[in-house]
Amino acid sequence: MTLELGPDDKRMRLRYAGTCRLCARELPAGADAVYGRGSKTVRCLDCATATAADSGAAGASARREYERRRDRREQRIRTDHPKLGGLILALTDDPQSTKAWERGAVGEELMARRLNDLPDTFRVLHDRRIRGTRANIDHIAIGPTGVWVIDAKRYAHKRPALRIEGGINRPRVESLRIGGRDGTKLVRGVQSQVERVTAALGETSLPVAGVLCFLEADWPLIGGAFTVDGVHVLWPRLLIQRMTEAPTHDIDIDIVYAIFAAAFPNA
Repeated sequence: MTLELGPDDKRMRLRYAGTCRLCARELPAGADAVYGRGSKTVRCLDCATATAADSGAAGASARREYERRRDRREQRIRTDHPKLGGLILALTDDPQSTKAWERGAVGEELMARRLNDLPDTFRVLHDRRIRGTRANIDHIAIGPTGVWVIDAKRYAHKRPALRIEGGINRPRVESLRIGGRDGTKLVRGVQSQVERVTAALGETSLPVAGVLCFLEADWPLIGGAFTVDGVHVLWPRLLIQRMTEAPTHDIDIDIVYAIFAAAFPNA
């Protein structure tokens, strides 16, 4: 990976021994390191490379899967119908199971554009793979207000709603409804992502918030946002507002970014 330095960084040979502020490695005099003028600290080259890790391309894995399925269908039809294959493809659409991957890719791309509105104090990783699974995390944002695990959903013209059952004599049960259909599976997915991100941080009190962000949904004019089983359900503009207005914490964003870049590689 190419080492890309920030405006306050300078690669240099240390005149005096120092300690990497990220991994606490002892750096002898004469070692190559990166000096941060603003923080007046040094980083070893390994950590400097990690903090410059590629943020990823939003929706990349979903778009690859869509293209794979589309191309496989086209090849199958042209093979089975050499003369009429082109006409069949022109008159028929991809199945919904294939289109869903394209919708997902577009949703992640749109969400990434909205996250660009965050202040420079935030850093964002996109489309990160969860090791040992076929799942991915759409976006991980790190900033002064903590860590935000964001799952982007593009459900055009459908209204997310909170359903509460039970009460006085029965356990309270919360569930997510999307256009009247049960969407609790999405909540469980975000909860699992939050657990993995929290585990990657190790022992820390840094808050990790789980978010289901619905794009192009049928949100009401007043209200609409809610929390279901600890997961925030809202729209992009409100998410950006909450991310920037939440209480701040003592966080070294570069360290946390490097941890997540290593724990969750590009999907």
